[in-house]
Amino acid sequence: MTTTWQTIIWQQFGAAIDMLENAIVACPEDLWGDRSVYHEYWYWVYHTLFFLDYYSSGTDKGFAPPSPITLSELDPAGGMPERVYTKDEMLSYLNYGRNKSRAAIVSLTDDNANERCDFNRPELTIAELLLYNMRHVQHHTAQLNLLLRLRINSAPKWVGKTKIKLSGE
Repeated sequence: MTTTWQTIIWQQFGAAIDMLENAIVACPEDLWGDRSVYHEYWYWVYHTLFFLDYYSSGTDKGFAPPSPITLSELDPAGGMPERVYTKDEMLSYLNYGRNKSRAAIVSLTDDNANERCDFNRPELTIAELLLYNMRHVQHHTAQLNLLLRLRINSAPKWVGKTKIKLSGE
């Protein structure tokens, strides 16, 4: 895969992650930890970041998120985490996921792009999983922005492409 295509994919994937970061930062504290609403803001952030990390791993074998994140999101019973994760914890996890997804894009080659991914999703190739992951991030970011719009009548603006370089500089 050419550096040009890797850069294009990263600029768009990175923009989705940047938009998620903006939604986290824009969330007022009273909405962040509000456990009385059905759509708990913090939880959708956590869910999105968990799967950003998970899908960027390349395999589900041996997957372990960084502390203090647990594997509760993979619980078939659908259990919620034991506590509300803080914004700072989620921003740290976002940076972890950003670096991991960027590394996945850098490792994408013409040879491995069409290989089946090593997850319980045998219908997806490695390249498709990257795009699937990007769509998942953007889908939930849109939900978060809607919640912000409904609660505070404001939401972060669209990010056309990330300013963070593929090389990490």
